[in-house]
Amino acid sequence: MSDLLRRITVNPKQCGGRPCIRGIRIRVSDVLDLFASGLSAEQILEEMPDLEADDLKAALLYASRKLNHPVLVA
Repeated sequence: MSDLLRRITVNPKQCGGRPCIRGIRIRVSDVLDLFASGLSAEQILEEMPDLEADDLKAALLYASRKLNHPVLVA
């Protein structure tokens, strides 16, 4: 699984420092937005031919890891 996360890059000089896929100008949030709009993995890959299936998995894993944090109850 950690190999997948290597596909996610963060460069302050690219896309405003937002996480991207393999250094290309496709942000993780772009992939997530396409999933959220109802596209399947196959449709996303067709629409964005620079992406690979593992890129989509990496975007989902990255988002999952970012959201998986402890909730502090006051």
